[in-house]
Amino acid sequence: MTQQTFTIPYYAKIAFILLALFLLFYGIFYGQSILVPLGFSFLFSILLRPLEIFLVRCRVPKAVAILLAIFFAVLFVYGIVDFVSRQVASFMSDIPAIERNLNTLWREIKQWTYQTFGIAYKQQDKMLESAKTETINNLGTAGTVNLITASVLTMTLIPIYVFLLMYYRPMLLQFLVELFREEHTERVREVIREIKNVIQHFVVGLMIETGIVALMNSVGLLLLGAPYAAMLGILGALLNMIPYIGGIVQLIFSALVIYSNTTSLPLLIWSSVILLVVQFIDNNILVPWIIGTKVQLNSLISIIGVLIGGALCGIGGMFLSIPALAICKVIFDRVDDLKPWGRLFGTDDEPNKSYLKIPKRRKKVPPVANS
Repeated sequence: MTQQTFTIPYYAKIAFILLALFLLFYGIFYGQSILVPLGFSFLFSILLRPLEIFLVRCRVPKAVAILLAIFFAVLFVYGIVDFVSRQVASFMSDIPAIERNLNTLWREIKQWTYQTFGIAYKQQDKMLESAKTETINNLGTAGTVNLITASVLTMTLIPIYVFLLMYYRPMLLQFLVELFREEHTERVREVIREIKNVIQHFVVGLMIETGIVALMNSVGLLLLGAPYAAMLGILGALLNMIPYIGGIVQLIFSALVIYSNTTSLPLLIWSSVILLVVQFIDNNILVPWIIGTKVQLNSLISIIGVLIGGALCGIGGMFLSIPALAICKVIFDRVDDLKPWGRLFGTDDEPNKSYLKIPKRRKKVPPVANS
């Protein structure tokens, strides 16, 4: 008797895939308070690995080397935060003048709206008041306190997670290798090495790119005489780390701050031009040159990933979406059944178009009559 093989229908596979994605997104959404700090800690642990290796080679004990690497990283982040906070404090001292300029701008907008659409001034004020009330109700005092508490807790947990991930790194890697059968050991190790290289290359390149963008933004705005050039340059570079969406938010925020301080339309236009030129240089020169071809993700997948990450985990999810997609692509490219997904995530300029070719039908040759 021949043994019959059972094959799962295609519609059943689609249903299983959709169910798995739903459960995955559901788990990420409700576990974001744990997963987001772990995600950032994973990135920092890979980033600090070369510094740990250097300190260990200098005869520093492993635990001390990890603590020193984390200390230097915290010191670096504290320096950036301190500089930005000083700029923000200077910005806050000018709030009364900014409020007067914004009130003048609001009166001009109300006048233009009345002349263009015929909406009365009182109706516009009611619409604005309703929007402000709804925003305050949505945030709420408890929501703001919870947000601050969660942020402080996250900043406290990340160094602890980084230390533990770096200290128990050999055990975690051995666990991943032993999860699979022995014949797949070499491929699993190859995937782990490639993930480490991709993430390390991406994070280091992103930091260098962010520094260059912050410098170009700040110098350009400073030459134009724009207020708070350093603050806008650094904040714009940090927002630019969120692909595609961050650049738009940066442009709107910078335009609002510059115009509310100076009410100068030419300065607003030229500042926006400078920021757009910097974004063009970043997207077309810096990203291909610094980050290179290690993270080969096409724009469509990147935008969708950023939006999904933001919907599931907020701003932290937006930052983590590109590294997560890069890890998925590394895995997809090395698993035979998942290679189509790897090609979907990729950036091939010349994709294989054999699926578009229609096979030619052979002409039927009439049978030769027997003589």
